[in-house]
Amino acid sequence: MSRITRRDWGKQAMAGLAMAGVPGSIVMKREQGGAGSAKRYRYLHLDVFTNRPLTGNQLAVFLEPAGLTPDLMQAIAREMAFSEVTFVFPPEDPKTDVRVRIFTPATEMAFAGHPTIGTAFGLAHIGRIKPRQARAVFGLGAGPTPIDLDWQNGRLAFAWMTTPLPTFGKSIDDAAAVASAIGVDAADITSTKLQPQEVSAGGTFLIVPLTTRQAVDRAALDQRAIAAVFEKQGMQRRGVYVFSAEKASDDATTYSRLLSAAREDPATGSAAGPLGCYLVRHGIVSAQQAARIVNAQGVKIQRPSRISLAIDVKNGEIARVRVGGESVVVGDSALAIG
Repeated sequence: MSRITRRDWGKQAMAGLAMAGVPGSIVMKREQGGAGSAKRYRYLHLDVFTNRPLTGNQLAVFLEPAGLTPDLMQAIAREMAFSEVTFVFPPEDPKTDVRVRIFTPATEMAFAGHPTIGTAFGLAHIGRIKPRQARAVFGLGAGPTPIDLDWQNGRLAFAWMTTPLPTFGKSIDDAAAVASAIGVDAADITSTKLQPQEVSAGGTFLIVPLTTRQAVDRAALDQRAIAAVFEKQGMQRRGVYVFSAEKASDDATTYSRLLSAAREDPATGSAAGPLGCYLVRHGIVSAQQAARIVNAQGVKIQRPSRISLAIDVKNGEIARVRVGGESVVVGDSALAIG
């Protein structure tokens, strides 16, 4: 048997981990033009809306992206293949602490929930957000976004993102058409005594009520059929966020999924905010209950996530919307590009 060096063993071990899908702690290199020619860009790998590694929604936070062009940031987001990747720059607005740019593998986004929450935890992890700092303000594409920070024993325990106040769009009374487009029975919608409705609170989604968690898990999006529904209603195409308020053994107020024909998102903070506003608007939760709503997402795809919502109601109107959660760092790595 030929002797295997420690270096060879390490390469084989890394390859095995990569094939197994083990995230974090692996430095990815692109060697071009000889050793030392590439610039290294450090990033943290976090799981967001969870306190357990390998659950929640994955996020890469690039901490020192100076020199990266928008095209390179987009290419990196495709390389990472997470739902979103963030790049943290010095502030452009004196009212903000940092400028955060958010990219999906396909495009840059002005606003998103889990990247904002996860970036706060990433910056706290490296000390750029100081222990016991009560608030940070991120400059997002959508504008300054406040993040309230809760600490325990010098560690960030919870982050709350304030979203824009909600706007409520059209409701759809053709339950049969919506049900057919998402692969459920019409009764799964009509039995709730509610209608699907377009709601925006930073992001805009079609919120679809379903009777049971089983119906939520059974839903499957037909892109052509839902496009026909939107066209008939004179609505722009939106993300379809289904939920059930059915109680189960957990303490979640709602159980949800963001339907997709491709990879399903494990946790969608920008959709959970509109969901919480829908719950308040239609009396599914009281004004008192709205102060702490827990939305479970990602369970069906084995990436369970917990998105907390805190909605302030004054004189019967929604006065403030916050989306919050935990995050855990699972990797500290770098890309070498050049």
